[in-house]
Amino acid sequence: MASAARAEAVAPQRTSRPLRAWQQAALEKYEQESPKDFLVTATPGAGKTTFALTLASRLLQRREVARVVVVCPTDHLRLQWADAADRMGIVLDPGLTNAVGPVRAGTQGYVTTYAQVAGKPMLHAARSTAVKTLVVLDEVHHAGDGLSWGEAVEEAYGFAARRLCLTGTPFRTKPDERIPFVRYEEDGFEGDDGEGGMGLVSRADYTYGYKEALADNVVRPVVFAAYTGTSRWRNSAGEVVAASLSEAGTRSVEMQAWRTALDPKGQWVPHVIAAMDDRITHLREEGGMPDAAGLILASDQDDARAYAKIVRRVTGKAPELILSDDPKASKKIERFATGSARIAVCVRMISEGVDVPRAAVLAWMTSYRTPLFFAQAVGRVVRARASHESATVFLPAVRPLLGLAASMEEQRNHVMPPPKTVQGDELDLEPLPPKEREPVTMKQFEALEADARFAHVLASGTAHTGEGRPAAEPLAAEEEDFLGIPGLLTAEQTASLLAKRDDELRIRIAQRAHSDDDTGELPVVEDHPDEDDAGRSWRDAAELRREVNRLVARVAAKTSRPHGVVHTELRKAVPGPPSASASVDVLRARRERLRTML
Repeated sequence: MASAARAEAVAPQRTSRPLRAWQQAALEKYEQESPKDFLVTATPGAGKTTFALTLASRLLQRREVARVVVVCPTDHLRLQWADAADRMGIVLDPGLTNAVGPVRAGTQGYVTTYAQVAGKPMLHAARSTAVKTLVVLDEVHHAGDGLSWGEAVEEAYGFAARRLCLTGTPFRTKPDERIPFVRYEEDGFEGDDGEGGMGLVSRADYTYGYKEALADNVVRPVVFAAYTGTSRWRNSAGEVVAASLSEAGTRSVEMQAWRTALDPKGQWVPHVIAAMDDRITHLREEGGMPDAAGLILASDQDDARAYAKIVRRVTGKAPELILSDDPKASKKIERFATGSARIAVCVRMISEGVDVPRAAVLAWMTSYRTPLFFAQAVGRVVRARASHESATVFLPAVRPLLGLAASMEEQRNHVMPPPKTVQGDELDLEPLPPKEREPVTMKQFEALEADARFAHVLASGTAHTGEGRPAAEPLAAEEEDFLGIPGLLTAEQTASLLAKRDDELRIRIAQRAHSDDDTGELPVVEDHPDEDDAGRSWRDAAELRREVNRLVARVAAKTSRPHGVVHTELRKAVPGPPSASASVDVLRARRERLRTML
């Protein structure tokens, strides 16, 4: 038992990787203080995962901990963490379920979800106290104390040796909703409804904000391109109402105009998709990003499917359609992240943590408008790979979104509730903010049509319409080649170019609509097996377990014996824990044993 613990404590040599200045500074502060709890707030795209795994590697090598447990919001992030850990020389198992008791041999720990922890907190408590453990709580705002997840996290990891909390967005909680292992101070605030109050604001041990990351070229600067348009709909009284997105008047009318604009049957969506595709083409051909891609964020699966058909019609190419309840969603995200597809249409799957560095364009085609979700979604397109890159977000010109865009660089504090639906002990979906509540009469709402027009570019809180540039200063051809790249085009010049292209896009969409014989079916994109999985320890173990089970079935069929009997004989022939907990070496030996029985 002691030798096993010693083996777990020694992490493999990690891949050499230079640290960013903030990561090095945060590590130095941690090592100076050697705290039990440490909270890091770093803007999306800054590299929180690298920081956490570098710290874990150092603690393992110094034998200050013998195990690492990562808790994250979604199943896809489990795979992402495990792959990142493999590159750092740390073997974390992302497939360990609550049905398997001990941590598998040959690993330094595992990755789980908040939902799994909530399912069996005492099991996770036993795993985290069996040996000295570093627990990494990714996006810790999911663990609000007033919620079931927070209570479970407290119970599971209250006695762990070390705890590292990570978040991409500072958060605020109510006085009776404390997140475990986070320090708070009382703080007055003004809510989104304009009313103030007293709450608790978290105090990070190290903070790295968007402004600092932008100055360090760690994240891309963001250009917000807002599109207005006239929406027409029929209300519950049977009256046809028309209103502009940007001049809707009351909040109720604004919401109905917004909802109509997002309807797939109108012209607002295809127009903005065409503008988005135009931007991707520019980035690939002239912007120094030959693999540039875009993300379309939809409110629900029906809209996502409809938007995917529009993408094919407008661009001539099928997008990657990533739905949260699709069992292949994680594989599709990986394929899109490493492939060459131009656009992915997503529901639920692109907010916090999902890493697609080549994604530089986002189309906001949802009515969601909470500040936390907005920051997380925009965070998917700001991860910089080179100093010349920039991000573009296309969005409806409605006040709630324009307000969020204008204040993006401010430090906001929020708390996110957990999802209401958990299947077994697995978390398949990431929670989206609830849809805006609508009056009962809206049940009879009928969207009729909506057009789209470029409204303005939002930069530094100022709207640039493109109409203020003197006629004597037309855009030169070389200027057009650098749409939106800060330092090469001003915000006003960018707006002028978008406005100029607006009519061209409208003509292109009309031509596509008349010439394309759309059957409504999207071509099937074949799944390709991962070619680079060899050598990834946790992936090897998962495949070996599947192969052992297949061979057991063949032996059982050949010998007319129950599967359980074959498994029992196999464990006698090759001693060790059940296959679900067995190491790679044991699984390989069992595989060879089974082959001799056929």
